[in-house]
Amino acid sequence: MSPRHQRNLTRRKMLFALGGAAVAVPAAAAVAPYALAGQTDGADTKAAGALPLTIANNSGKFGNTDVHVYIVGNQDGKQVRVTEDGTLAPIALSDNGADGFTDYALTLSGSGDTTFQLPYMSGRVYVSLGQKLKFKAVADGNGNAALQYPAGWVTSDPNYTVLHDCAEFTYNASGMFCNTTMVDMFSVPMAIELNGAKKQTTGTLREGGRAAAFAAVKKAEAFAPLVVDDVRIIAPGHGLDAGLFAKDYFAPYIDSVWSTYTGKDLTVKTNAGTFTGRVRGEKFTFTGPASVSFGKPSTRDVLFCDGNLAAPNDGTTGPVAAVLGAGFNRSTLLGNPAQPDTDPAAFYQGELTNHYSKAIHAATLDGKAYGFAFDDVADFASYIQDNAPTGIRLTLTPF
Repeated sequence: MSPRHQRNLTRRKMLFALGGAAVAVPAAAAVAPYALAGQTDGADTKAAGALPLTIANNSGKFGNTDVHVYIVGNQDGKQVRVTEDGTLAPIALSDNGADGFTDYALTLSGSGDTTFQLPYMSGRVYVSLGQKLKFKAVADGNGNAALQYPAGWVTSDPNYTVLHDCAEFTYNASGMFCNTTMVDMFSVPMAIELNGAKKQTTGTLREGGRAAAFAAVKKAEAFAPLVVDDVRIIAPGHGLDAGLFAKDYFAPYIDSVWSTYTGKDLTVKTNAGTFTGRVRGEKFTFTGPASVSFGKPSTRDVLFCDGNLAAPNDGTTGPVAAVLGAGFNRSTLLGNPAQPDTDPAAFYQGELTNHYSKAIHAATLDGKAYGFAFDDVADFASYIQDNAPTGIRLTLTPF
């Protein structure tokens, strides 16, 4: 399987509620853009109908009655949720209760594992511990019912104090494509097991991994404000927007990259071919299968892999942007003029790097995590897929 950044790319986009004002759109299209585009990596196999989704509570800290599960997302362009019996229900404004919020929580069995049936959809499995989440049904810009998702990085969000996290997925006739995501924040340790053509797992933390990640982020001075007690670590991009992280943090590194590649070439290898680039007139311009160029990014562009590092779904500019975004976050662009760098020992070296992503990668058993939008470059994201899945298991692992 070739890396996702080398395929038909749809970058991860999220429209989350800032202060609860906007409608959130699940980002599952970024989980498997090639599947959504009808590409299956040459596999002829097909997923078959409803897929068993098992929730296993091995947290060691919360009983099953304190675990609340939500399966929400999209099907055919409409926002939906999964009910207890595994059917899809549309989001409706009338679902809001007297408190102004919906109650879409699915309950776990009194003990042991609980299995739900997952229909074709793209979305998220949210898990909250100790308290239920407050999702609000609202009218979107077209007057259709939509759902405001939790924004754990916004202090005014009604879910800010709730311990919660999520996994992302796309499930359709092409298969199951899923990941554990830390792109927005890291809070609840969880792992995914996907069964089908083979058994795959990802997201499992090392023993003590959660505490180690919190400690490592606290130790990096610029990142320390992102740690919210023992509840979560906010991703630095959201921290920047909230005034918790320096807007110019990556500026010295960005300046050094621009200066370095004014005098020599940077090569970027993608499925479309190899691009050769050099900074000319403030633009990083690449030639090869196509001519693509990028303006000098800001720290926010680097953290969100957006703005001047935005990746259109064009097969040329997109893959190059993804590799550059990964190189900035992993701080590999100055040390290796041939990208993407595939040696994890070279990632996150030096003080000026994405210490948040570094910490959560170090916390996982397989070294894979979704610390930023294009962490799948060179296959370092906590992402797995199967074109003929038979079941998926989401395990809350020990704190």
